[in-house]
Amino acid sequence: MKKRDDLSETIPGGQDRYYVVTKNAVPGVLLKVVEAKQLLDTGKAQTVQEAADQAGISRSSFYKYKDDIFPFRENARGKTITFVLQMQDEPGLLSDVLKIVAQHGANILTIHQSIPIGGIASVTLSVDILSSTGDVAEMIAMIERQKGIANLKILGQE
Repeated sequence: MKKRDDLSETIPGGQDRYYVVTKNAVPGVLLKVVEAKQLLDTGKAQTVQEAADQAGISRSSFYKYKDDIFPFRENARGKTITFVLQMQDEPGLLSDVLKIVAQHGANILTIHQSIPIGGIASVTLSVDILSSTGDVAEMIAMIERQKGIANLKILGQE
């Protein structure tokens, strides 16, 4: 098995890359590291040992992964996020999605909408996440909950 440092040799370009994965794909220990970090950030735990104990992980696990995992919103500022929506062909639905983006203070860079087939349109949005943008994860969740949105996938983050 390769060590973490050796993995960069197998990735094209030879450098570390970031991936967006859903919560279901993340091992439990990493989710507990996020929980421990939140306990420290909110003051519910005063020390790393306290936070690790409350989250149910070892202190060494916390230190091993603390710089490698973070909620999506923490790393989104100053970035462009591109996502694709599968949505019903209903008047005003795209407008509702764009309003959600505007309410969170993000800037829409591009919109590409396909011709609806079978009553479903594919829309690709590139959104500039500004320093003043609200919670990006909540923005995406609100879009996903919008009636008429069949699917939302994040294509990339630059």
